[in-house]
Amino acid sequence: MTRFAPSTRKLALAAALALTALTSPARAGDDRFTIAVIPDTQNYVDYTHQKAEGFPFDANALFTEQLQYIADNLESAGGDIAFVAGLGDVWQHQTLRIDPDHQARGFKAVPNPVLDAHFAPTPKVAAVEMPAARKGYELLMGKVPLSVIPGNHDYDAMWTDSRFPPAAKIDPRDMSTLGMLHPGGLDNFRSVFGDQSPFFKGRPWYVASHDGGADAAQIFTAGGYRFLHIGLQFDAPDASLEWAASVIRRNPGLPTIVSMHDYMDKDGKRIPNPMIDGHAVDPQDNSPQMIWDKLISKHDQIFLVLCGHEHGQAMRTDANDFGHQVHQVLADYQDRGQTAKDAGVKSDWPVGIGDGWMRLMTFDMAGKVPVIKVRTYSTHYRKTSLDTPQYVAWYKQHEQPGLSDKDYHGMDDFSIELSDFRKRFGGGARVAH
Repeated sequence: MTRFAPSTRKLALAAALALTALTSPARAGDDRFTIAVIPDTQNYVDYTHQKAEGFPFDANALFTEQLQYIADNLESAGGDIAFVAGLGDVWQHQTLRIDPDHQARGFKAVPNPVLDAHFAPTPKVAAVEMPAARKGYELLMGKVPLSVIPGNHDYDAMWTDSRFPPAAKIDPRDMSTLGMLHPGGLDNFRSVFGDQSPFFKGRPWYVASHDGGADAAQIFTAGGYRFLHIGLQFDAPDASLEWAASVIRRNPGLPTIVSMHDYMDKDGKRIPNPMIDGHAVDPQDNSPQMIWDKLISKHDQIFLVLCGHEHGQAMRTDANDFGHQVHQVLADYQDRGQTAKDAGVKSDWPVGIGDGWMRLMTFDMAGKVPVIKVRTYSTHYRKTSLDTPQYVAWYKQHEQPGLSDKDYHGMDDFSIELSDFRKRFGGGARVAH
C-alpha cells in the first residue's frame, strides 16, 4: 500500500498549507543543523535487561534517557537537531515462531538450540519491549520530523530456515555454524510505527509510505535546503526499491538520505551478516550490494546512506553511476556493556546494553564546501567519545582490535566533506528565488 496526499477537501487544504511550509526557504543564518542517528536499541528494551527479571538495573531507562536528550536538543526546543533517524532493531524479541506469509509459501522453521534460547517467541515483547519503545519515541512525537525503520528483530518472527540449519557442532567463533535466521511479518512494527500510528499519521513532513509504513519518506528543511529522507525495511524487496524510486521521481532535485538497517559491515563491505542473509533464504529480498546496484547508485539525488545492524563503525564513499559521491556510514553500539560491568554483571563476553552511545551528525552548510561533523555521544556518560578517557580501553579490543588508538577514535569522530554537494543541489535558500 502506497500512501500519498489524501484527496478529501479538508485534508487537501491541510496538505497544501504543509507543502507551503516545507517549500519555504530556511530562516536566514540557519547554516548549521544536526541529524540525531539512533542505532540499534534492542538491548535497552530487552525484557531480560530489566530489574523485574533480576537484572541489576532497568536498561530501558537508558533508552528513555537517550530519547529525552534528543527531545531537549531539538530545534523546536531551542537546540539544533532537525531530524531523527532510528536505524532499526528497536526491540529484541518476537511473538511468532514463523510468520504466516513465509509458512504459506513453503518455508519451514527448524529448532536451533543456541539461538532459540535467546530469541524464543515471547509475549513479553508486547508486554514490556514494545511499550518501552513507544514510550521513548513519544518524547519526540509531533516535535520533529523522524524516521523509524524495522530491523530484523522488529519482525513478528525470526526463525532458522530448514535449508540452513545449525551445524551438529557449534563453534562460537564461526557464526555460520549457528544456521541462518530469517525475519518475517511486520504486524508488531506497524502497530507502533506504522503509517497510521500517531507518530506519523497526518504529519505534513511524512510524505509517503509503503507496506503500511515499513518503508517511509520524510521531508525536512534545514541549512537552507529541503532534504528528502527515505527509510527502507530490512533487506528491502524489489517492491520497496521501486516505491523508493517513485518517491525520488516525485521529489526531483532534493538532496536525499537513505536509511536502512543492514547495509555494510565494520570493514566497510556491502555484505550481509552470514547468520541472517535475507536474499540467500528468500530471493524476494535484496542483499546490500543489490540495493546499491538497483537503487542507490542509480539515483543521483542520494548522497548519504545510514545503517546499523553490524556491530561496530565504518564509513566509505563511492561514486554513483553519475560520478558523484555517496557517503555510507555504519554505526551500531549494541554490544557495548560497560554499564553492565559498572553494575557488577560478571561475564566472559560483554553483556550488550549500548551504554547510551549514539551519533550526532552536524551539517555546516555555510562554507563553499559543506561539511558533516560526525560525533559519537553517550547520553549515559554525558560525554563524546573523544572526551572519554577510558573509551579505547572499554571498547577497542572487542570492536576493532587491529586499529591504533588514534584510528579507533577516528571511527567515531570524523568529518565528511560534501565536495560535490553544491554542484548537484545548488545553493539552497541562499540562491535568489
